[in-house]
Amino acid sequence: MSLKEKIDQDLKIAMKSGDKDRLNAIRSIRAAFLEKEVSIRVAGKALLTDEQEIEVLVSLAKKRRDAIEQFTAGNRPDLAATEMTELHVIEEYLPEPVSDDDITAVVQDIVTKTGATSMKDIGKVMGEAMKALKGKADGTKVQNIVKSLLSA
Repeated sequence: MSLKEKIDQDLKIAMKSGDKDRLNAIRSIRAAFLEKEVSIRVAGKALLTDEQEIEVLVSLAKKRRDAIEQFTAGNRPDLAATEMTELHVIEEYLPEPVSDDDITAVVQDIVTKTGATSMKDIGKVMGEAMKALKGKADGTKVQNIVKSLLSA
């Protein structure tokens, strides 16, 4: 079953159960998928690849994390809680995140392959690292690990 089919099935379950928070989160995921399909549409119809679906989910998760941070800073715990609920639903569909040790191993391998030696090479390393860890690791975390390895 594809990710989109699973989301459609979960939407029906949420509708039947009356879980409004989950229903709203799943609807926002479907809307984002539809928006992405429309943006890449050529000659009528477009289907998202698994990679594009993950990109959409990663983008939605990042937006929710940013909103939680802003609502918390703005002393709006009610809105932060809503965003947190939606974030948890989105994370259910994302691949299992990798550990810091795994990220470090991947980045170290990339540093070795590219021959990166200083912070001047951060762009090369980050590009490869984000391709390798797409949807599995937060970009900020990867960047911090890359910086620590290149500055050592």
